[in-house]
Amino acid sequence: MQAQARADVCRDGKNAGDNGKAAGAHAPAAPPPQAARPATRRIFHGQPVGHTPPLMARSTGWTEPTTAGHPAAGDAEGRGGNESTACALAFTRTPGFHTPSEFLENPSQSSRLTAPFRKHVKPKKQHEIRRLGELVKKLSDLTGCTQVVDVGSGQGHLSRFMSLGLGLMVKSLEGNQRLVKRAQHLDQELLKALDKMEKRHPKMVQRGPRHRPHHVVQWVSPTTLCEELLLPLERPGQSSARLLLTGLHACGDLSVALLRHFCCCPEVVALASVGCCYMKLSDPGSYPLSQWIAGLPGHELPYRLREGACHALEDYAERLHKAEPGLQTHCFRAALETVIRQVCPELRRPGVQGIPRVHELKIEEYVKQGLKRVGLDPQLPLDLAALQAHQAQENRVVAFFSLALLLAPLVETLILLDRMLYLQEQGFYAELLPIFSPELSPRNLVLVATKTPLGQAFSTLETEDN
Repeated sequence: MQAQARADVCRDGKNAGDNGKAAGAHAPAAPPPQAARPATRRIFHGQPVGHTPPLMARSTGWTEPTTAGHPAAGDAEGRGGNESTACALAFTRTPGFHTPSEFLENPSQSSRLTAPFRKHVKPKKQHEIRRLGELVKKLSDLTGCTQVVDVGSGQGHLSRFMSLGLGLMVKSLEGNQRLVKRAQHLDQELLKALDKMEKRHPKMVQRGPRHRPHHVVQWVSPTTLCEELLLPLERPGQSSARLLLTGLHACGDLSVALLRHFCCCPEVVALASVGCCYMKLSDPGSYPLSQWIAGLPGHELPYRLREGACHALEDYAERLHKAEPGLQTHCFRAALETVIRQVCPELRRPGVQGIPRVHELKIEEYVKQGLKRVGLDPQLPLDLAALQAHQAQENRVVAFFSLALLLAPLVETLILLDRMLYLQEQGFYAELLPIFSPELSPRNLVLVATKTPLGQAFSTLETEDN
């Protein structure tokens, strides 16, 4: 591809305004981006030039310390009201709807998706691809995008819905070749199902262009420009591509890569990114991104806090309320960790794949299965008395985990606020919108960014159409 002018990732930012929809974590309209600087082929991390002032009360990103519309509890000296204060410091995760209308009739099948689009897709993913897909369609129309690039697409469910369901031109990038082949197979399966449905029930199939997604095996680096990402799809009469980048729960550094491509590539005019797996962020390099957060004393986020921010707070609260037996998993996992550290001290933070029906297992059975999952000998002699002593601490472990989880929304807010401010410091327009039901999809905040102002049009992106 011919070398093109790239806007430098570090642009001069201007002060953020005081207007905006604070409760929805909306960012104010920023000044237009400055002219592109000389070409650059790398996107190395560097602190942005410019200054963003601290968020003051009643400015964008700040919510008054209230809960359910009422002032926070606590006396004049600030005693009490810790829960309300925590809620006030975190971006709201409550979308503009209460129960997704698509699941009122059947909790397992979205009424807003036809049967072919629901096949092989769990309810959570049905909800996510529909909501994010429709937001991308609106954003694409508002910004005049000619092509959507879905990064880290996995099996391509979102790409498939955007292209074959909404008529968008979609390029789908995924680093795992096996997943790409699976996505291509599902494309073929869906096309056949749509053809059959169109013959049997012509009125049920959406009329309009039917573009199948273009799948590419491609690893996207958080620091190096991905030329494949910027290549336009062939389209007669198209002079230049205007790209919209999207990623549904783009893992770790991949979300950061999307931000950097958005900032430095003139072809990319819009962004809709839902992050995930904050514990996989490169440290340093992917946090902090903004100059303002980097200037805060104590802004560092160790692995444990970032990992905790990925847990499902709403789901866990329901489990606590019901006192589900599965809560003992936390105690069993803690006991397994002590055994792993005794046997193999250098093995830190091993990922243990889910062990089914934990509440039906004895603790020693769980530990043996866990050892096997991390590559250690499951027949190692175990100290049963020590394991039973650990199990006796189950209530304390659950209490500790619950207290740690209360910080999760605050940590996620800091990470997402850093990304939003980073874009503002480059002179772009950015907002955070809660578009998924948090009970279905805990990572439900989408970072939307454009290079031209949209004004009030931003607020229409998060609503659920009738």
